[in-house]
Amino acid sequence: MATRASALDGWLGVEAVRDARERTRDLVRHTPVLTSRSLSDECGGTVLLKAENLQRTGSFKLRGALAKVDRIAAGGGGDGPGGGEERGASPARASVVAGSAGNHAQSLAYAARARGLACEVFMPAEASLAKVAAVRGFGGTVRLGGDSVDDCVARARERARDTGAVFVHPFDDPEIVAGQATLGLELLDDVDDIATVVVPVGGGGLISGVAGAVKAARPGVRVIGVQAEACSAYPASIERGEPVEIPGGPTIADGIAIKRPGGLTLPLVREWVDELVVVSENDVAEAMVVLLERAKLVVEGAGAVGVAALLSGAILPAQRGSTVVVLSGGNVDAGVLATVALRHETAEGRRLRFFTRVEDRPGGLARLLTRIAEAGGNLVTVTHVREAVPLHLRQTGVDLLLETRGADHAAEIVAALERAGYGVELPTEGAVGRPAATGADRLEPPIPGRSA
Repeated sequence: MATRASALDGWLGVEAVRDARERTRDLVRHTPVLTSRSLSDECGGTVLLKAENLQRTGSFKLRGALAKVDRIAAGGGGDGPGGGEERGASPARASVVAGSAGNHAQSLAYAARARGLACEVFMPAEASLAKVAAVRGFGGTVRLGGDSVDDCVARARERARDTGAVFVHPFDDPEIVAGQATLGLELLDDVDDIATVVVPVGGGGLISGVAGAVKAARPGVRVIGVQAEACSAYPASIERGEPVEIPGGPTIADGIAIKRPGGLTLPLVREWVDELVVVSENDVAEAMVVLLERAKLVVEGAGAVGVAALLSGAILPAQRGSTVVVLSGGNVDAGVLATVALRHETAEGRRLRFFTRVEDRPGGLARLLTRIAEAGGNLVTVTHVREAVPLHLRQTGVDLLLETRGADHAAEIVAALERAGYGVELPTEGAVGRPAATGADRLEPPIPGRSA
């Protein structure tokens, strides 16, 4: 069993955090803490949002990356216990290399450019297009390949050994942790009544730093970590007392898709973090939309897990004092955001999809669309379906997607069409409170506008 002193080898102390803040002040923004009346009312406590999605490069990662790169540029980047290949780095080796899903890569490229170093990053084959483009835009060289961040980190280590570049780990490095901890200093400065801090957890660098800085000043503050269920390696690792690798899987929270906790960060999390919770993919997607609609904030999946935990009830806000949720990043592809928003619209009943049948003659579709317009529905798409469904010889099937004012309005549209004689079949049970029609119902429905 490790002693407490050895367990905290990855923590350089609060003075190192203050030093990191001074050395990175030229580029790292002091991001705002925003109030959220709607989240506070819904969750039952004072909820504040630390908008790190508004940080330069779009995530908190700039804090640690710049702290590390600044030290490397000054010739002292490899002395920490997590240094590995970067020990003995000097300005003569003016190159850094890393493995990352995107946010660390962007921040390292940005920091390296600012401090005059070359940067090369290895990113998963399925990395966000926006993140890949951003790395290249900041002057970094991108190598795509591998199924996970862990694969990319291994490739980056090998590259560092082959080229002499300085390997910069995305989280398992004392300088990185100290840099991320500057966020904790900002929370202490900005929130007088801070009672709970909710932090996304991937490798553990952010929560280790925030917890260390906050608890050094206010030991009574609760620090709660949140992981996505597809990449939740910490619960088993804490139970075992050592890093445990999990298979992992696809997740919308790709920024925290880490299969194995860090050897330095795991002991810090065990020492300082009060609770760890896990949230589902659906909860994360819903949180992204809630933040977009109510707070007008674009937040990526990894950055939204804390809000997901509050909305799902996995975490209850403090009854006294403020609960601060760290929104760790906002780097999300527009296509992903659109897909999440459309799923939300459908779940809320604002989009109604259904199948019905009309007369296969001039005016048949027009009569159906007139009924929909009279009910206040707005047509998005309509597709004729003539195969693989049971149809009368004088019928054609139509698949329609409508915009509605909500679930009640969607139900009103369905009811109006059924009163007019249309058989409405919904794709999933419960879309507007009704199951889809049975096979028997579909065989010979009446043709609207014609007597039996």
